Amino acid sequence: MALPDHSGQKYSHDLLPGLLEPGTYAVDPGDDRPWEPRKPELEEHGVRLQMYGITGPPNRIGIAPGDVRGTVFIPERLGGCCCGWDGQYGPNLACAECGCPVATRVDDCGFWQVVWLEPDAVCPVAVDGPVQRVMDWTELPSTPPVDSRGFWSPVWEAAVAVALAHLLVVSGGRRVSLPDGPVAEAFRRAIDSLLPPGSPERHLVLAGPGLSAAITDIALAPKHPQTGEIWPCDAGTVVPLAADVWTYLAFNDDRRLMPAAYGMPAVVRRDDPPPLLPHTLFCPDGRVFLRTLERLTAVQQPWLRRIYDRVRDRPYIDPFS
Repeated sequence: MALPDHSGQKYSHDLLPGLLEPGTYAVDPGDDRPWEPRKPELEEHGVRLQMYGITGPPNRIGIAPGDVRGTVFIPERLGGCCCGWDGQYGPNLACAECGCPVATRVDDCGFWQVVWLEPDAVCPVAVDGPVQRVMDWTELPSTPPVDSRGFWSPVWEAAVAVALAHLLVVSGGRRVSLPDGPVAEAFRRAIDSLLPPGSPERHLVLAGPGLSAAITDIALAPKHPQTGEIWPCDAGTVVPLAADVWTYLAFNDDRRLMPAAYGMPAVVRRDDPPPLLPHTLFCPDGRVFLRTLERLTAVQQPWLRRIYDRVRDRPYIDPFS
């Protein structure tokens, strides 16, 4: 699978499900930031900033925790956590036969559960069985924006944050217009907060399987969940968005049903509750947004660096709170 946008996301204090489906794996290219954010004025006075983060060597292989076999925990690397282990002390799983560290299990509250295999400690082995089929573009999954409790989905918050970072880069600091509907609900508040006001100079349109291909400026296109490829189109610029979020934006009808005349009597008890509504305005994940910008060379441009610094220094400003 392609590495999900919410990999490494820290979300609330809830116990989150697995990052990957059983029987699948993803490769994390690692921390390959072309630019390292610093505050030199503080370091000159002997102050060193420490950022909380869980990183590892490049090309770690992520798998579902239930797919691990033949490992034991390393006790001295399991401390300092809350409801589980977050891997901040390095590999915490060792080979049950030789005792060498081979993987890091992450299952603490607020983290997507995953086991990261050390690339130098494992090797691929051929097995019998069918080759995984790559799904067609017409089979893309869909994830609703609101979970069963009525909260915004953390998958959406991460995916929109990643797309927002790419959208800012291609905008060049100019105002971007958005199509009305779910796309505007997900991105307009962020555009209003981060880009200067005025008449739009760039135009974002949904593009992808099942939609019109007449795009002349910026296309918001799906990213394949298995291959990581972006939907090919003839737009001047393409902004990738996680496929399951894109599919919902493109095809889900969020219009609310209204009672019709001569419909079901009011005294009749219904067994179909209305769709859940979120308790707050939608907010992209600010930490995912910053981490994405750090990996884009364009963040060194002065106008984008100012946006980065403003969000980093005030992480709870609009649109991230």
